[in-house]
Amino acid sequence: MDIESIRDYCLRKRAATEEFPFDDTTLVFKVAGKMFACMPLERPDMLTLKCDADYALDLREQYSAIEPAWHFNKKYWNQHRISELDDSLVMHLIDHSYDEVIKKLPRKTREEINNLELE
Repeated sequence: MDIESIRDYCLRKRAATEEFPFDDTTLVFKVAGKMFACMPLERPDMLTLKCDADYALDLREQYSAIEPAWHFNKKYWNQHRISELDDSLVMHLIDHSYDEVIKKLPRKTREEINNLELE
């Protein structure tokens, strides 16, 4: 997947938004104000995603292209060299990250998001 495909895929998620909260070159995708994906535009082959702690460890053991995320809590965040991963795996990991964020939101917020129409 390239950077535009990832951007489009992330923005198709219910209530997903994009912004540059850190600087002008780090694109962040959020749902309900919570980050689920981060892409440094200067390194378009890298994608940082949230992950279940145990699954994060399993992924790191299984794929050399998945490592603990540098500036994030390494227990829950992985960075991925997407050029070395199958597109289907990248999409699955984006879905997993989004779901990890959604499940931590208050019930009312989750229900509001689930009731939104997909574009």
